[in-house]
Amino acid sequence: MNIRTVGVIGAGTIGRGVAQSLAQSAFDVLLIDVSEEQLASATAQIGSDLRLQGMFRAERLKDDPATILARITTGTDLSALSAADFVVENVTENWDIKRDVYEKIDKICRPEVVFGVNTSAVPITRVGSVTERPEHVLGLHFMNPVPLMDTVEVVQGHFTSELTLDTALGLLRDLGKEGIVVQDAPGFVTNRVLMLTINEAIFCVQDQVATAEQVDRMFKGCFGHKMGPLETGDLIGLDTILNSLTVMYESFRDSKYRPAPLLQRMVDARLLGRKAGRGFYTY
Repeated sequence: MNIRTVGVIGAGTIGRGVAQSLAQSAFDVLLIDVSEEQLASATAQIGSDLRLQGMFRAERLKDDPATILARITTGTDLSALSAADFVVENVTENWDIKRDVYEKIDKICRPEVVFGVNTSAVPITRVGSVTERPEHVLGLHFMNPVPLMDTVEVVQGHFTSELTLDTALGLLRDLGKEGIVVQDAPGFVTNRVLMLTINEAIFCVQDQVATAEQVDRMFKGCFGHKMGPLETGDLIGLDTILNSLTVMYESFRDSKYRPAPLLQRMVDARLLGRKAGRGFYTY
């Protein structure tokens, strides 16, 4: 399939990163969100990130920021996706919201268009089941910050075809990224392991075993990690951590995935991490 125009649904942290990566690689992007304010914020942040990247990672930019930004068209109407050759969805980890989006875009997009589900935990087979194209649905789990991360977790649902996998892996190669294919299960590989680590680190802080700073220093000093688990949680967003754990807890019915009460309290207080200016650390 010849992919020139990619639809990106959701202009949050990950969505705008996906849009930026695509535009940097000369794709035309249709960035869709329910909020004009969010779209304006995303566009401004992409411009800022491009200028910063030009200063420190100039080798990743083939064009000037203005040219890259001109490839991104924003809007609030999903019907614009009728022009898309491929779609990456990045809405919140809420099944009711995701289901509504897929039921709508399935009627809008051409039958051969692939849907890439950018989710931390929602099963890809479940998403495919609400469309008339389950063979063209797969998971594309991008990591934050998207433009700087070279690997993507690619999830094959029960009905995902080999052609769909090849199409998605080819698109990722065009972005300079490697896709690693795993099978469909709640949390897949990355979040099934990472979320437990972050959650247990939060329990350590909650139980006053150690401070957030001490936990992260030990992971960096003892294991050589570039970031500790609580710094990582702040980067991802504590609301995303909570949503991912909740999905896995409900899916596996296993108490090891129960979210720490401190995590729930921090999300209730909107202490979400970097994007809110405060989480386990102040930014």
